Amino acid sequence: MPIRVDTLRIAGLRGLQNIEVELPPITVLIGTNNSGKTSVIKALHLALGDYGRYLTTEDFHIDASDTRALRIVVDVRIVAVDAAGNRLRTFEPEWIQEFEDTIRADADGNQFQATRTVVRPDPIKGGFVVDRYLHDLWPTFGNWMSEGAAPRTRHNRRYDIIPFISIDAQRDIHQELNEKASFVGRILSSIQYGAEDVSRLESMIAELNREAVEKSAPLTLLKSHLDSLKDSFGGTGSAEVTPFPKKIRDLSRRFSVNFGSSATTSFSMEYHGMGTRSWASMLAVKAFSDMQAQRYRDEASPFHPVIAAEEPEAHLHPNAQRALYAQLSDSVGQVVISTHSPYLAAMCGLESLKCITSPNGRKECRQLVRGLDPEELSVLQREVMRNRGEILFARAAVVFEGLTEEQIFPAMFEKYFSEPSFVKGVTLIGVGGRHYAPFVKMAASFGIPIYIVSDNDENTRASVNAQLAKIGPETGLVLNDTNYGISYLGEGNDIEAELISVLGLRDEAIAALTETETRGTENERWRDAKIKELRELSDDGLVERMRGAKTSYSANLATMIKKNSRNLSNEQIIPPALRQAFEKIAQWLN
Repeated sequence: MPIRVDTLRIAGLRGLQNIEVELPPITVLIGTNNSGKTSVIKALHLALGDYGRYLTTEDFHIDASDTRALRIVVDVRIVAVDAAGNRLRTFEPEWIQEFEDTIRADADGNQFQATRTVVRPDPIKGGFVVDRYLHDLWPTFGNWMSEGAAPRTRHNRRYDIIPFISIDAQRDIHQELNEKASFVGRILSSIQYGAEDVSRLESMIAELNREAVEKSAPLTLLKSHLDSLKDSFGGTGSAEVTPFPKKIRDLSRRFSVNFGSSATTSFSMEYHGMGTRSWASMLAVKAFSDMQAQRYRDEASPFHPVIAAEEPEAHLHPNAQRALYAQLSDSVGQVVISTHSPYLAAMCGLESLKCITSPNGRKECRQLVRGLDPEELSVLQREVMRNRGEILFARAAVVFEGLTEEQIFPAMFEKYFSEPSFVKGVTLIGVGGRHYAPFVKMAASFGIPIYIVSDNDENTRASVNAQLAKIGPETGLVLNDTNYGISYLGEGNDIEAELISVLGLRDEAIAALTETETRGTENERWRDAKIKELRELSDDGLVERMRGAKTSYSANLATMIKKNSRNLSNEQIIPPALRQAFEKIAQWLN
């Protein structure tokens, strides 16, 4: 990849008043509904493609005072990069030849090419005026609107070698087979054969048509009747019945795509579901892009498409989503994906994630803070991206240490809020130990409020406080009451000790252990004996028994908490530290 569109700035477009988005080779846009992900893609389409043709008044931003923006401004910067995506000081010769005198350099001598697209209503002709200008300098984001491109640098050229290619999840390859302007249609229109190949193929088709007619009584009968047409032409001529297109040039008119687990079970796309049809359409777009790339390579010309896929996961099951991401990420050029899928988000590297959020009522783009050490990145990639991708889409998150909490805290959440955590958009996640810092850094990076409920045994409090105290100085992230909280279980307690010594949930713990150790048997004598055995244990003995059965008893305990057969109040059944977390969560959600 000798170049990259590395920065996009947008003002006045839809819900985006003023925002900057950094674009790695693969960009995955995440965020809630109506956060602005689609608007980011439309901005790229406007700057690099022909979205100006589709603009309406509704594309102009309306601010809090109900005032509509007078113009839309989109800046894009293109830089030189090496094969690994690292920025280079200068463009390669073929790009210098294409960009010519539009290349500029910053104060450090790093070359770039940057354009500004400005859209204004046309008061005379109606519609909109779209102008493009060159940047002589690339200002800081804080000054980009006031230090923009000068009118004398008007530059309305669009580069065919940097096409914007849009992939819509609602595409349907069955419909596109009959549309000349579709990507499938454009591939079919580019089909070319040599004269010798045309002659040979058409001879084969002629023989196929002859045999198809001869072996079909209805077609033979039809041909014999159609031959009567010669009576109107002086007794000369004959009719041809061609079940298959006679000419190679007509093949595309009857082109079809069939798919199945084998040739014998393959059937036309019109009989497949929308998942297969939309996926096939997206792959056709990729095929078109690869075909264009090959053509430019044959001509020794550079080519860098920007492929944008909006919610490509629609209609696809999780494994298909993962496969589609792998296929898209293997595309020529750059890829931008907007998604609500934790499966797609989990497939990419953390550096590819860009979260569009509105922390103070204004849209901004968040990304993972720089400076995480390799171990922290490994933890996040392993524990979050692979197994807990839904945290990226959460309105808030609660993190804690271990397995028991993962089972019982959701039940306690539902008791407190009268709704499951996922309905509230809250993710509850165990970190598998005391290493909370990477999770806090990630949540704060993406604007997700996070609350820690920590054990308090041995030296846990001192260890956790020490690692969390380093986050601000090391990363510059601001943690305060609006995005962060922490509370500890009772002094010396892990969750098992808390349930018994603080809440006194002996009955619930014994019931859960009984279900576990008797494997849900209906043998009353065995159950009664087990209950008697467990009741004779001291509190400390019961806690140790619970600790020894963490992976098995906790699901049964969660069931007991949901049943709440003793009709306990929140104060009686939820640990104080977790109630503090829920109180803060309620504030954040409101």
